[in-house]
Amino acid sequence: MARVKGAINARKKHKKILKLAKGFRGARSKLFRPANQFVMKALSHAYVGRKLKKRDFRKLWITRINAGARANGLSYSRFINGLKTSGIQMNRKVLADMAVNDKEGFAQLVETVKQKLNA
Repeated sequence: MARVKGAINARKKHKKILKLAKGFRGARSKLFRPANQFVMKALSHAYVGRKLKKRDFRKLWITRINAGARANGLSYSRFINGLKTSGIQMNRKVLADMAVNDKEGFAQLVETVKQKLNA
């Protein structure tokens, strides 16, 4: 029975890691061990970054909606509450886009919410 040598699989694994490490500085892109360490670190940062991006965008949307609502005489929390009570289902991404790019439409939306809150 012949023994199995690991050279082919090791070379494949090393090439895969070094390809991911392309663009890193110095030994981190040339030698397997430091490249492997920093690729693992980079991948974990990328995973965390994908979660943070969602948070950051939600914060941005809320800020933009708040600015648009306050320009029309309503606070963010009262505006969102009014939307819910009036049964208007729009997500924050669309509302933020309206607040920035369609100020007239957003103003009409705020007026609708105001009427519902005062009634």
